[in-house]
Amino acid sequence: MADEGSSAAAARRVIVVGAGIVGVACAIHLRRQGCDVTLVDRDEPGQGASFGNAGVLACCSVVPVTTPGIWKKAPGMVLDPDGPLFLRWSYMPRLLPWLMTYLSSATVEHVTAVSKALAPLLFDAVDEHKALAADGPGAPHVREALYHYLYADKAAYEGDAFGWGLRRDRGYAWEVIDGAALREVEPHLAPGYACAVRLRGHGYISLPGDYVQALARAFADAGGRVVKARVTGIQAPPDGPARVAVDGDVLEADAVAVCAGVWSRALAEGLGLRVPMETERGYHLHIEDPSITLNGPIMDTAGKFVATPMDGGLRVAGVVEFGGLDAPPSAGPQALLRRGVKRALPGLTWTRDSTWLGHRPAPADSIPVMGPAPGNDRLFFAFGHHHVGLTAGPKSGRLLADMITGRTPNVDMSPYAIDRFQ
Repeated sequence: MADEGSSAAAARRVIVVGAGIVGVACAIHLRRQGCDVTLVDRDEPGQGASFGNAGVLACCSVVPVTTPGIWKKAPGMVLDPDGPLFLRWSYMPRLLPWLMTYLSSATVEHVTAVSKALAPLLFDAVDEHKALAADGPGAPHVREALYHYLYADKAAYEGDAFGWGLRRDRGYAWEVIDGAALREVEPHLAPGYACAVRLRGHGYISLPGDYVQALARAFADAGGRVVKARVTGIQAPPDGPARVAVDGDVLEADAVAVCAGVWSRALAEGLGLRVPMETERGYHLHIEDPSITLNGPIMDTAGKFVATPMDGGLRVAGVVEFGGLDAPPSAGPQALLRRGVKRALPGLTWTRDSTWLGHRPAPADSIPVMGPAPGNDRLFFAFGHHHVGLTAGPKSGRLLADMITGRTPNVDMSPYAIDRFQ
C-alpha cells in the first residue's frame, strides 16, 4: 500500500494525455482515488503500441536489448536478411546521436541497473492486470499461462547465460526442459526446439486493443471523461492551474500526466525538458482462424519474435527497426515474421491475416520515464517502456497516480526520474 500524503485526492482534477495502457491505467487509479479525471488522446483508447503488441505479460523481461557485446553483433544483424534488426539507412543521420548513447549503455554495470529498475514494475504484472481489470469488461482478457523461451539446444541456452543470470539475481526462477517436455504442453512446435526455459507466473492478454478499450469503458462508467482530440500544447506552471490545448479548446486541471508513448518526447520538449528517446518500430502478423495454435506465449530466442494465442487467432510479433515515425512499413520485417512462425509451427495453415507497424518508445538508457517534472507537482510523466509497456502498464499507472495524489509509492521511483536527462 502507498502511504497517504497531504494532497486531497478527491479535490484534484487531473488530465491524462495518452489513452494507451499506461494512460488508461493511470486514469483508472486516479478515479479510484476520487479524482476528477479527463483522458485525452487523438485516437480512440487502445490504439498504437497498446493495440499491436505481442500480448504477452512478460514478467521476466528485465534484460534490455543492449547487452554487452551488442557492438560486435549489431552490424551482422543489420546485414542478415534473417536477422531481427532492420535499419532505414536514410534515417541514420538523425538516429546516430541517440544510437551512440543507446549502444554505449551496453555495459555490465548499466544493464544490471536497468534490470533493477525494470524488475519492480514487472514481477507481479499478472496480479496488477487482474486488479486493474477487476469486475469489469476487461477482466476476461487477462489469462494466466506458462511462458516458454525456445532454444535449438542446451548450448544455445547456455549462450544466454548473462541474461538468465540477471534474472536469477532479480529473484526469478525457471525450469530448463528438453524438447519432449516442451511438446507435452505445446505439441505443435517444431522438433528443432530441443531445449526450452519454462516460466511460471506469466500470462497474456487475449486481444490487447480490445482489452484497453474495455478498461477505458470501465473508466468512463465510473465517472471518468474520455476526450478524443489532438493535444497541441501543455502549460503547467508550478504556481497555477495546468492547461492542455486540444483542437481549438483548452482544458484546465490541477495536474497533467503525459502518458503518450513515443509522442511524449515532443510534448516534454515543448515544456523545456530533454528526453533522448527514439521510436523502435515493431511489427506484428495477426493470423485469423489458424489451423493450430498455442496454449501460451512462446519466445523464439533465435528469431527474437513472440507468438501468442489470441481470441480467434494467433499473433506473431517482434523485430526491431529504426526508421522514424513517418516512414511506411517495410516488407522485410513482415516477411521475417512469416518465415519464423512457419518454422516454429510447421503444421500451421491459414487463409486470412493482417499486418501492423507500431512504435515502441525507447529511451537511450532503456529505463522508463516516470514521475514529476523537476520542481513541479502539477506536471507528471509515464512513458518510455520500450518492449514492456503492456506488462508494466497497470503498475506504472498506479505508481504515477499515487505520486499525483501525494501518496508515497511503494517502489523507489528515483531510477525513472526525468531529471536524469536534464
